[in-house]
Amino acid sequence: MPLALYTFGQFIEPADNPSNDGFHELNDPVFEVVDKAPGLIARSGYASDEGPSPWGEEVYPRFYNERGDGWSPATLSLWRDIESLYVFTYSGLHAKALKHGREWFQSPKWPPLVLWWHERRDNPQWCEGVERLEYLHDHGPSSFAFTFKIPFDQFGQPFDIDRARVKELKSKNAIF
Repeated sequence: MPLALYTFGQFIEPADNPSNDGFHELNDPVFEVVDKAPGLIARSGYASDEGPSPWGEEVYPRFYNERGDGWSPATLSLWRDIESLYVFTYSGLHAKALKHGREWFQSPKWPPLVLWWHERRDNPQWCEGVERLEYLHDHGPSSFAFTFKIPFDQFGQPFDIDRARVKELKSKNAIF
């Protein structure tokens, strides 16, 4: 069963503000890296961009504050396992981008990401990611919606991320 990931952030300034130039400069290179990342099954694209097709209508959680820019950074993807996703998230170019997140994004009063085991054969939809992020915010981690800090396995049981496997994957995939 694949692991689904939905992320959501809100810029401090409107999207086209020069303060976000660093984000925009890293955006396409990070997508190029994720598309080659071991463990990635697929990711949703965006209706406004070239690339993968979007998985349903792009919607945002209730935390979204429209300021005239019409969008906010969000991602939706499927992964083979939590360790592969963890390695991508906290290594390489994506980790570099995360280090600068405070320069670009509001300090969230909501979880920045949500994970869940996707049981269906079709891809998750944007609205499902939003539903699970809001659920995580309102109710805390559970097998329905969880985080890296408090993960659940495919059977709905809490478990620990395999740190030895993370280390092994990280050493094999140093370029990511």
